[in-house]
Amino acid sequence: MPVIIAAHIVAATLSVILGTAVTLAEKGSTRHKWLGRLWVLTMFATALSSFDIRELNPGHFSWVHGLSLLTFASVGRAIWAIRHGNVRGHRLAMRGSFFALVMAGLAAVATPHRLLNLIVTNWIA
Repeated sequence: MPVIIAAHIVAATLSVILGTAVTLAEKGSTRHKWLGRLWVLTMFATALSSFDIRELNPGHFSWVHGLSLLTFASVGRAIWAIRHGNVRGHRLAMRGSFFALVMAGLAAVATPHRLLNLIVTNWIA
């Protein structure tokens, strides 16, 4: 497995774990804020690492990279919203980003011939 794909999978997995922890933490607490900052870092690492993965359209970017750009925009919007006191906008952008992360992970597992699909189907078999 190429190192960049491993790094992407690790960052995405940490994003799911941290996103769940942030969601469960008391909103506005110090714990929520620090977990949220870590989550943002792992989300950015996940999105950034995706640009070196070009297996769907060998050697070129694919539509999946558009999702990474959307991640930067959505998480950036959430940060901007909370810094301007827009709690509702922050909550909506963060929930949307987390939901998209989970859906992207499920799609990667469910899509035949993708690395995560091969790992999961071999692990189950």
